[in-house]
Amino acid sequence: MFKFVGMYTSAMLKKLFLFSAVIFALLSGNRASAQGGGITPRDLEKLQIMEDSMMVTADSMYEAYIPDTHVGYSERFIRQLVKTLKIPNSYLYPFDKLKDKINIIAPDDHSFRIFNWGVDMSAIFRRYYGAIQMPSENLKLYGLSDYSEQLGKGAEDSILTGGKWYGALYYRIMTNDVEGHKVYTLFGFSAANALSNKKVLDPLTITDNGLAFGAPIFGIGSKNFPGRRINRFIMEYKKGVTVGLNWDDEKKVIIFDDLTSQVNDPNRKYTYVPSGQYNAFMWLNDMWTLRMNIMPIQELQDGQAPTEDDKK
Repeated sequence: MFKFVGMYTSAMLKKLFLFSAVIFALLSGNRASAQGGGITPRDLEKLQIMEDSMMVTADSMYEAYIPDTHVGYSERFIRQLVKTLKIPNSYLYPFDKLKDKINIIAPDDHSFRIFNWGVDMSAIFRRYYGAIQMPSENLKLYGLSDYSEQLGKGAEDSILTGGKWYGALYYRIMTNDVEGHKVYTLFGFSAANALSNKKVLDPLTITDNGLAFGAPIFGIGSKNFPGRRINRFIMEYKKGVTVGLNWDDEKKVIIFDDLTSQVNDPNRKYTYVPSGQYNAFMWLNDMWTLRMNIMPIQELQDGQAPTEDDKK
């Protein structure tokens, strides 16, 4: 369906990636039998008790005074999550309380759901975690290992499989059909960099062979591979700046800020801020087709920055 392209690796974060690989194996190696029908009263009580326990652990993995302990609490949280999801028909349980602590999001067709959160590993470094649960009689749980730092300049060109994933916190999922197959476009936010933040559109496809992140469904040419389209759309910009990237249901497009460097240096992404103009992706011919400058430039006074109200 889609062609795979090369990926870039980095030796700098091998230890962190090894830890993520262990977590991925812990999440992915679990299968549990699920009964037909709904959740039994006894299992519902178990789910509620275990959800309360995860709430306590989540508080610690976010708020513990020593950042180095956040990873340990996150590992404990993962073990609790796996144990909880082993309960028959756990996919039917909404985890309404836990949604206040982590992101739990599903596409409109409810073909899967994602458990997703980020943890501060130090004062300047954040790592993202995730797991995808499938609604099947035998519980299928795919662990996600944050591979974003290893990709380097190949981030937009890579297709990630085997549990590797461009770590982010997801806030929306769009569903489209390409050649008879469903492709899910995930909208994510990443604050992993010390100097910049990122917004990302990451396509997800699901087959009998597992998950694949990244697909050539964007009408933008690759800088690293001439003649190919990018597999992932990434906006990198200055910390402290509000940048929009979201679906506009009225216009039926993805609207996002046009970015420009404050110092006129396109290589220094951490200097990028909104220009006041907006671009968009429209779903056309089985891909997100780019439309530039869809709105007039807004005149701002010196030192004034666009606000959230300006972006509505």
